[in-house]
Amino acid sequence: MGHLLSKNGYRLKKRTRKLHHKKKKRRNCFLQGPCMLCFIVHSNSGSFDDDNHSEAGANGSGYCHNGITGISVPGVGIGAVAATKLAERYASIASPEDCSKFLLSSRELSIWEGQTRGLLSAVPAKFIPPPALFRTAGVSVTVPIPVPVPGCTGDYTEMVCKRKCSEVQRCTPCKQPRCAFAAPDGGLENGGVAGGGGETSSSPETGNCHLSLCPLPSSSSASSSSSSPSDRCCGLGLHADLPHSSDSSPCCLNHNEENQSRSSDAADHLSINHLPSSILLKVLSHLTVKERCLAASLVCKYWRDLCLDFQFWKQIDLSGLQQVNDELLVKIASRRQNVTEINISDCRGVHDQGVSSLVANCPGLQKYTAYRCKQLGDTSVSALATHCHLLVKVHVGNQDKLTDDALKKLGEYCGELKDIHLGQCYNITDEGMVALAKGCPKLQRLYLQENKQVTDRSVQAVAEHCPELQFVGFMGCPVTSQGVIHLTALRNLSVLDLRHISELNNETVMEVVRQCRNLSSLNLCLNWSINDRCVEIIAKEGRSLKELYLVSCKITDHALIAIGQYSSTIETVDAGWCKDITDQGATQIAQSSKSLRYLGLMRCDKVSEETVERLVVQYPHIVFSTVMQDCKRTLERAYQMGWSPNTSNAS
Repeated sequence: MGHLLSKNGYRLKKRTRKLHHKKKKRRNCFLQGPCMLCFIVHSNSGSFDDDNHSEAGANGSGYCHNGITGISVPGVGIGAVAATKLAERYASIASPEDCSKFLLSSRELSIWEGQTRGLLSAVPAKFIPPPALFRTAGVSVTVPIPVPVPGCTGDYTEMVCKRKCSEVQRCTPCKQPRCAFAAPDGGLENGGVAGGGGETSSSPETGNCHLSLCPLPSSSSASSSSSSPSDRCCGLGLHADLPHSSDSSPCCLNHNEENQSRSSDAADHLSINHLPSSILLKVLSHLTVKERCLAASLVCKYWRDLCLDFQFWKQIDLSGLQQVNDELLVKIASRRQNVTEINISDCRGVHDQGVSSLVANCPGLQKYTAYRCKQLGDTSVSALATHCHLLVKVHVGNQDKLTDDALKKLGEYCGELKDIHLGQCYNITDEGMVALAKGCPKLQRLYLQENKQVTDRSVQAVAEHCPELQFVGFMGCPVTSQGVIHLTALRNLSVLDLRHISELNNETVMEVVRQCRNLSSLNLCLNWSINDRCVEIIAKEGRSLKELYLVSCKITDHALIAIGQYSSTIETVDAGWCKDITDQGATQIAQSSKSLRYLGLMRCDKVSEETVERLVVQYPHIVFSTVMQDCKRTLERAYQMGWSPNTSNAS
């Protein structure tokens, strides 16, 4: 208490108040706007005109209308005439030169500190720049600069004043976009980046603070855009890009070097093995079994595991590989039990034992193909039928040892069978075919070729027990018209192959065409009994017919003329080796048929090559097949593939 009563104590209290007042004046900045306005000269200048009247007193409300933003600001009333005029004068600043005239006396400063700090916290309207354009990942992004509004509590970007801090930290390298303020002449004003080396510098004339800016890393030099008076803020233009030069700050250089080193290291470590396994499996799926097993699987352990993936071993195609033997089939069966399709055509080293071991471990097998495996017999097919009840396709053409016992097993266990090929299996008889037809009522495709022991009885059994048949072929089999006539019961029949049927008359063929309304392909090649009248009925009755093969048939120009006149669906006609076809028939069918797309005239000696050349030019949508035309097309394909006559001898 004693020091409060003493003179020194009073002076101490007064000095504390003065120091506190000075500290408050030193701490507060004149503006929270750009640094160009952050200078206050405390000198004896002309006092503010106190005789002016304020418009705020007219409305009588304790609010003053801000001339900058048009927002009423609380805290300014009728007695604030000088403060209002001070705000209007501040709002009228239009150029940096006017800033030097904006000087305040001590009295005006006290008025500002008392009432008008909220009014003067906004940036003059003339100095508000347009939205800044930042470059981010090669795309220009518009970023508006927030302008503080008096009375609003929202955050805004506060400019740095040198009176508040003498040193400013340099910006650290980062991936976010940055901007730079450039002078009207296109460069950075007063030592921004150029020549500054990233240090902070200031101008004693203007009192500005200048910060070193980290330019955006760019591989190509960006052109600096010139600033117009409308896009300046206190004499500083806003740039969207900065050139990447050697004068950049060290932090940016280190950052760029670090990014480059990282990208180079990443590029060194990039490999195809970094791809997802699903993509690699898709890539490897385009390879053949030989390429996968003998090449791709030897690259690395990872690729070996991928090549052994179960997706590749659902459908196994080993056709034509002479390295395939029984031991390999046993290994496949021991490791892969989910095989659904296998093709061992032309594999001479495969025997019944290996096939039996494979099918015994693959109960889900659905498709089995073994063309020209003459060493296989009934054992393999019997094991196939016994263990694989889901079979839908069996192609065992050209197996001499196959007999009726195998067909009986298929009919007994494989009720889901839909497709079977037994061409050139010479030991098959009607007994096996009847058992197969009775046990497989879902058959849709049946093909026999030169099965010398298959007669009309087999054709009748197939027609009666397999109503879903769509494809039927009895090429070269000793069947007659009495057996073929039973095929009229097949309402779903679409493809019929009756090539080289010795005892086939025209009436039977015409009746089959009339009854089978879905027939789209008919092959009557090598049947000398087929004449012009039969072809005319086929053209009239075949409403769905698209393909008609008449090679070596006894037809003349009248057959071709009838096809062009009566058929609107036939697209393919092959009349090769028909010696009675002349230029007239070829010309008439090409002129009259609107659906024709292919006309076979191979070895039709009475058709001149000049006529064919004229038809080729006149009807480009039709392919004419002759010896000369086929040779020309073959040469064209060879030239397209890069073949030349000069390289033929070297090859």
